[in-house]
Parts: sequence; C-alpha cells; structure tokens
Amino acid sequence: MSSVVGPKKPHAVCVPFPAQGHVNPMMQLAKLLHSRGFHITFVNTEFNHRRLIRSRGFDFAEGFPDFSFKTIPDGLPPSDQDATQDVPSLCDSTQNNCLGPFKELLLRLESSTEDPPVTCIVLDGLMSFGREAAEDLGIPLVQFWTSSPCSFMGCTQIEELLIRDIVPFKEDIKFNPRRVSDGNFMHDGTLEKVLDWIPGMKNIRLKDMPTFIRIQSADDIMFQFLRSETRNCLKSSAIIFNTFHEFDREVLEAISAKVPNIYNIGPLSLLSRHLPESPLKSLSSSLWKEDSSCLRWLDKREPNSVVYVNYGSITTMTEENLIEFAWGLAKSNHYFLWIVRPDIVIGSSNSATLPNDFFEEIKDRGFLASWCPQKEVLAHSSVGVFLTHCGWNSIMETVCAGVPVICWPFFGDQQMNCRFACTTWEIGVEVDSDFKRDEVADLVKEMMEGKKGEKMRENAQEWRKKAVEATDIRGSSYSDFDKLINEALHFGG
Repeated sequence: MSSVVGPKKPHAVCVPFPAQGHVNPMMQLAKLLHSRGFHITFVNTEFNHRRLIRSRGFDFAEGFPDFSFKTIPDGLPPSDQDATQDVPSLCDSTQNNCLGPFKELLLRLESSTEDPPVTCIVLDGLMSFGREAAEDLGIPLVQFWTSSPCSFMGCTQIEELLIRDIVPFKEDIKFNPRRVSDGNFMHDGTLEKVLDWIPGMKNIRLKDMPTFIRIQSADDIMFQFLRSETRNCLKSSAIIFNTFHEFDREVLEAISAKVPNIYNIGPLSLLSRHLPESPLKSLSSSLWKEDSSCLRWLDKREPNSVVYVNYGSITTMTEENLIEFAWGLAKSNHYFLWIVRPDIVIGSSNSATLPNDFFEEIKDRGFLASWCPQKEVLAHSSVGVFLTHCGWNSIMETVCAGVPVICWPFFGDQQMNCRFACTTWEIGVEVDSDFKRDEVADLVKEMMEGKKGEKMRENAQEWRKKAVEATDIRGSSYSDFDKLINEALHFGG
C-alpha cells in the first residue's frame, strides 16, 4: 500500500465503542490508515485500557512510531473486573459522560508539540457524542458502523416501527434478551410478522430485527440509545462498513440512498493482508488473554474434523444452557474446541462449572479454553464448522475462512446476521432458542457429515473467494479504502 504524500502528516483519532466487538475492527482500520502514512491516536476507555494491560502486558503499546494510545473515562464506577461491563449502563454512560473528556483530549492533542495536528476523527457509530466535539473544533469526521449493514438498515426503521404503532409491544411480559418465557409474546405469532417495507431486505420478520426493539416502553435505555445513535449516524457525511459490496449488495444500495457516501472496506481481516510486516501488524487488541495452545491441539486433528464453538465476548447463558450445549457437543461424537469464558454463565464472574462425567466422556475429543486467537482458529484446516452467536466480526472472520456456521444468536444485531446467514448467504443453520442437547448433537452431525452441511461448506468457500477478490488490489473493498482516504479523509495516496 502506497503512503500518503503531502506537506504534512495526517493525524486520525480513532474512537471505538468500549466493547471487544467494536475495538477489534477499529484497530484493524487504524493499522490500515497507519500503513498509508497516518499518525494514529487510538482512544480506549480507562477500563478497557487496564484490561489490555492485563491481557497484553504493561508495554503492549510501546515502540510503535506514529501510533499512540490515549484514554478517556467511561463515567461508570471504577472496576477491575475482567469482563464486559453491563451494556445498558455502558451505553447510557458513554452517551452522557464522554463528551467533555474527549473534547479535552482533542484540545491536548491540538496543543501538543510532539504530534501533528489532528486532521480527522474516525468515530464508532455508537459514539456520536464525538460529533459535537469535532464540530466545535472544526475537525472532519467519519463514522464506522462496526456491526452489519443489515442491522444498520434495521435500526433505521425504528421511527417507522413507532409510527406504525408496532412498538412498544403491549403484552405484560418479562423481557429477556434471548426470549420471553413468561407470557404469550414469543409464542402468539407476533414476532413472525413480516416487515415488507424495509428497503434492500426481503422476508425480514420482527424476530429478526435488532433485539432492542422488544420493548414495553419507548423510554427503554437501549431503545433510545440505538434510536439516537442511528439518527446521528445518518447525519454523517460518510459511513464505513466492514463488508464487501457483493456480500450485502441490496442493503448497501438501499443505505446509499440515505447516506451521501458509504465505504465498504471489508472484510478488514483480509484487507489487512496488505499491511507491511512490522511489530504493529501483529499487535492484538484482545481484551482477553488468548490461549494459543489450542492451535497445537488443532494441528493433531484431521481436516474439517473439529467443531469450533465460541459465543463471543458478551453473550451469557443459564447454567442449564451450558449443560445442554456440553452434552450436545459430547453426543455429536465429533472433536470440538469450545471457548468458555469465565463470565459465560449469567451472574457469574468465576469459571463456569461442568460435571466431571462430561469431562470423562470427552477427554479424547474436546478442548476447552477461556479465549483464543479466533482468526487463526477459523483459518485452521481442521475446523469444519463454527457454532457462533453471529456477532458481525465472527461472521466476517468465518467468511474469510470459508467455514459454515451453526447460529445461536443472543442479542443486538445477531438475530439479523443469523437470518441472512441462513437465508441470503446460505452458509448456516440456526439452533432453536429453547434448544436441548439432542438438537445440538443433530445439527453438528448434519453440518459435519450431511449433505446440507456439505452444501453450506461449498457456499462458504464461494463467499471466501469473493471476499479475497474484493480485498485484492483494485478489488471493490481495496478501491473503497482508497476512496475513503482520498474523499472522506481528504488525503491523496
């Protein structure tokens, strides 16, 4: 990748939403901009910076010329918990408390004699408080929607859902991010309603929409947060998506009718293969300490023989869910690599407990770890299927690896991603929310041994080829990255 040529060095301030699924793609983008000659200031919250230090070591951020880390407080009470913070509290706090500290940081950077002046801000789509700071200081800004384009389009329909009196829902129910079991809401067919007016998307049901619309009151914190952040993002002069045009063609064309400029520069993990070799290229932004010994375990397995299971950095489940997954994996009689975070069980920050007889049953077939280098795992030849929560980073990474999926969506954009994976991209099947161990075992066997699994694997490999083509030099994503720099960030390359 050629470097920026000009009288002054451009300086991009990159601000991710403080959760793992947002930090990772922003870090990939920051590295790519750095490779084009940008000075980078990467802004984490103080809480996440401490997690990075625990994960990567005290000196993880040192020794990278023109790439520095800064922090701002998130406004929540101090904590050293090594887990994702409560999402509604975090959203509310960043929206209401981060503007002042961020503006102070920009003023310090502007007055610095060591760094070049700030020339642009790359802001997460859920961190729009930064728009006011950018406008006050006259700094150009673009927003990076790190979730899927289909979920973004779903979020733009919030106002329409209110106008049509579809939300808030009227049932007297208790809400759970995955399902409602204390009433008729999830069982009376309400969520099966097809929304036939959404541009660029077909056969989308209410149950596929971002889960934050499942409200009883329009004052719900997450509903209002997503509503306001989406509206602010739509005001942007440019929005970046981590996808490629052919993968999300119809919905991207519909978004283009709403936003003047969109740049589809993904999959970022494949575009990043153009980065020059350097210590920065291998810098990990994982907030969890990774166990790479699983790669050596995978080395001993046959091609396409292992089920990889990872629910991402936020998903939690009941102890009953955990046990059913465990015995479902055991009953499948396939090798599996299972990532079980310490906080995976609802209300627990300690290691999840599984029965001794389970470990006896799977001692020659299963490998459990608390975290792993997912990109390398998915790229390993022994991995045959990915059981996933359908977070957007996981979807992009499995497409890059050509691995089909078994979907167990939890919340946010994951239901929409699951719907597209199973119907539009045809690379996956879905686990029922009220699953039992036999269903898990049967789906694993079908995806690993059956004709449906074989077809899904062929489709996944085809998407992988198209993703590689998009990120090749002169491919659509590579060209959009050039345009992002030249047009939105105002520096020729």
